[in-house]
Amino acid sequence: MKTLSHINEKGEAHMVDVGNKAHTHRVATASSKVIMQASTLSMITENKHKKGDVLAVARIAGIQAAKKCSDLIPLCHPLMLTKISVDLEADQEHSCINIVASCQLDGKTGVEMEALTAASIAALTIYDMCKAVDKGMVISETKLLLKTGGKSGDWIANE
Repeated sequence: MKTLSHINEKGEAHMVDVGNKAHTHRVATASSKVIMQASTLSMITENKHKKGDVLAVARIAGIQAAKKCSDLIPLCHPLMLTKISVDLEADQEHSCINIVASCQLDGKTGVEMEALTAASIAALTIYDMCKAVDKGMVISETKLLLKTGGKSGDWIANE
């Protein structure tokens, strides 16, 4: 049976010691979705929001969030990320914005939390910028899509 890595033998939360782990190339990709009214999506895609380019701001927010993940999630290690990407795509048919965030590094610990944080904060930024016109937006399906590298190897979500 697998055990929780952030719980010690006394049942206390602790930061995992990664000192003896091997450096490997690690990648993680996560996604999220913001569902909204069609009129809200049109306002975003036509760049008619008086606050500015919603997708550009959400992209920057996601990148910043990945860089600050260890400040937000107590037991995460501060990481030297080598690449962060946050892609946002409007889906007119389903009246939503799909977000895909990826993080990479060469190091001793994974980047799953950084990718998930980037996707989540990008989604929250869209909500924040558009809440004045659409308080009923729904953030959903935030999930890890894949991770590579490390002792546990590669993992891909079953879609």
